[in-house]
Amino acid sequence: MSAMSAMSATSATSAGSLQVYPSTTTPGSQVTVNTAACGGQGSALGDAGAVGAGTFPLAPSTHEGEAIGQFRVPEGAQPGTYEIVARCAEGDRQVRGDLKVALSAAGPQTQPRGSLKTGVGGAPGPGPSQTAAGVAALAVAAAGGTWLLHRRARGDGI
Repeated sequence: MSAMSAMSATSATSAGSLQVYPSTTTPGSQVTVNTAACGGQGSALGDAGAVGAGTFPLAPSTHEGEAIGQFRVPEGAQPGTYEIVARCAEGDRQVRGDLKVALSAAGPQTQPRGSLKTGVGGAPGPGPSQTAAGVAALAVAAAGGTWLLHRRARGDGI
């Protein structure tokens, strides 16, 4: 395969697909699809019936000769992967792309902080300042208790 035919094969592959943005979404979200498969001024009819959204138009855009369209994923859409299809208005060219519907949006994950309050133990305990305050409170209580017992033993009236 020559370098020229390798480039043509790559261009044909990228031009012959349907891009779906975002590729993973939630029910009720807006989805944009685009393709360069229909030519610079081509339009297409999109079909999102698999996910329950029906048909939608793809119109020529100024972005690199692509046809672009949008549809909304129905609120009642179930989680899963759905095939979205676009048929070019001229000729019989058809391109496909996948849309994944999830119950919640995939966002950046956050790391938990702090200790778990399970009541069973095993989680990290209080910090040094809390430990020092606890020891001081116990020392004051012990000193006060000792003083009261000492007064009682001497017969000071308590």
